[in-house]
Amino acid sequence: MAVDYASGLTDYPHKGKCGAPELFDQEDELERKIIELSKLIKESKHLVFHTGAGISTSCGIPDFRGPKGVWTLEAKGEKPTFDVTFKSAKPSSTHMAIVQLEREGYLKFVVSQNVDGLHLKSGFPRRLRGDAAGDDDVFSDFLRLVNAPRLSLAFFATGTGRTSSSSTGNSRK
Repeated sequence: MAVDYASGLTDYPHKGKCGAPELFDQEDELERKIIELSKLIKESKHLVFHTGAGISTSCGIPDFRGPKGVWTLEAKGEKPTFDVTFKSAKPSSTHMAIVQLEREGYLKFVVSQNVDGLHLKSGFPRRLRGDAAGDDDVFSDFLRLVNAPRLSLAFFATGTGRTSSSSTGNSRK
């Protein structure tokens, strides 16, 4: 969940400006921008999208700096409340439009700053996505994909007062 993830970043000093208002275009201006964007996409030779928290707010995942962002509320002494977790969140129509742009050959790559895993859930190809913030599921998938060596340790009581990282090894002084 974004709130749990954000709690690990509470002491992070470089939060930027929090609480800026969201800006909305009038319908005619939005239509003009959509037509212009469509033209730019069609004419593009190598289209790359860079996505951030804004792509997932419509999925119920809060951003950090927006009017109801996790860090904005934290600065006011408030805690965010919401029902969506990273696990339960579903990709938005924007996520799915990105998938379609890739399938039709327009989009070549996506760089995401998000850790919510929604690009993965949308079906966007892993090989065409870079995760700038380190999505754990994507990182694990990448390690499996490239068959990278991994090391993990687990410590548990051996009954001698000492610990061992191996259930088959001897615990010695």
